[in-house]
Amino acid sequence: MTPYVLVLYYSRYGATAQMAQLIGRGVEEIGGIEAKIRTVPAVSTVCEASQDDIPSSGALYADYDDLKNCSGLALGSPTRYGNMAAALKYYLDGTNDLWMAGDLIDKPAGVFTSTSSLHGGQETTLTSMMLPLFHHGMMLLGIPYSESALIHTREGGTPYGPSHWANTDNKQPVSEHEAQLCKALGNRLAKTALKLQVN
Repeated sequence: MTPYVLVLYYSRYGATAQMAQLIGRGVEEIGGIEAKIRTVPAVSTVCEASQDDIPSSGALYADYDDLKNCSGLALGSPTRYGNMAAALKYYLDGTNDLWMAGDLIDKPAGVFTSTSSLHGGQETTLTSMMLPLFHHGMMLLGIPYSESALIHTREGGTPYGPSHWANTDNKQPVSEHEAQLCKALGNRLAKTALKLQVN
């Protein structure tokens, strides 16, 4: 089976989904590895509410085998008060069996986010997604300052992972620098995953 980087995200208005596609492109620029793009269903406070098994549009929902069998992981969420969205947290809270088995230990991972305000908690959202990955024993990758887009961006972009400023109407497109940083993370995850598989 061809190794793959799982690009796992939750998106409400589409910006995080667009970033996931760009990270996937970055992964697939590297030969010998693929990107598998998956999302998670929304959660509801209504106990009887349920989602269809297959979403009406966009990426398929992730199952835990997608996560267990990946060679690397990119995890993305919009910012919710400086934290990851509940839907992604709910998915991660169900990974106890993978944690007990050590299935994710020593796999590379990175995180990405989108927010409607420029200083709306991008970095704290990224670190909130890192915490469960550390508990799983994953190796977290950021973006080095050798990526010139990190220095020149006037929108999103952090050394902790790609970020996007969607503006208050959530309609601001992903900028050139933000797109470059998404692809750079995909490249780095793919290269690292392949190196780690050799050893």
